[in-house]
Amino acid sequence: MKNYKNIQAEHIEIGVNTVIEPTAVIRGLNGMARKIIIGDNCYIGSNVQIIIDDFSLGDYSKIHHDTNIHGYKPCKIGHNAWIGQYTIIDSIGGVLIGNNCGIGAQSQLWSHIKYGDTLEGCRFKSEKKLEVGDDVWFVGHCIVSPIKAENKSLALAGSVVTSDMGYNRIYGGSPAKDLTDKIGSQFKEVSLVEKMKKMKEYLRIANLEDSSIKIVQYENEVRSDENTYFIVSSRKYTKRKTSREIEFMKFLLPDKAKFTPI
Repeated sequence: MKNYKNIQAEHIEIGVNTVIEPTAVIRGLNGMARKIIIGDNCYIGSNVQIIIDDFSLGDYSKIHHDTNIHGYKPCKIGHNAWIGQYTIIDSIGGVLIGNNCGIGAQSQLWSHIKYGDTLEGCRFKSEKKLEVGDDVWFVGHCIVSPIKAENKSLALAGSVVTSDMGYNRIYGGSPAKDLTDKIGSQFKEVSLVEKMKKMKEYLRIANLEDSSIKIVQYENEVRSDENTYFIVSSRKYTKRKTSREIEFMKFLLPDKAKFTPI
């Protein structure tokens, strides 16, 4: 494994083709972190600070410049994450972010509130886990309390999110309110037939039709060979780490299609 001089941890796992800019700092709260795990084909930009004892980041994820991730408790971020510049993720109460999530530039995700003098009677002091499901999108400049955001929920730019976000619902404002009934949901229903058609078209546009990339509907169509199978019904793929597979994944991301490894 490449020697990353800017990572201080007892246990380090860095995937293939991952780029960590030399000005990024990854360490524990008081020196050495316990565990740092970063997946394949990730990017961590200039001046990013990850100061946490237990941190993991999934494949094909990007953390852009000057982002700060810190806290006492574990911070787990899934595959295909996109985290914009100058973002703050606070894991004092713990953070769990699912797959395929977007966090727009200059957003702040918090898992605690404390500062006021409790001896003097300040009532505001708490730590609570921030839980973000799959396909959640904080569009940008969002401030998020330690809430639970269910799969496919979305907060519009500038939202101040203080309450839980429901499945495939859209929120906006300060404090953020559910706007789904006015503007619709983030995701519409797309048939499996239409998804298959789009994926085969993407394969054609990427000039990979005659390659080792195979598009199938269901997992029972996967064969025991060296091809990479993209299973449209489950949004999973058989990870082989081939050059064609990586090329196709990068072609699909961030906004055509998102798949996670079986």
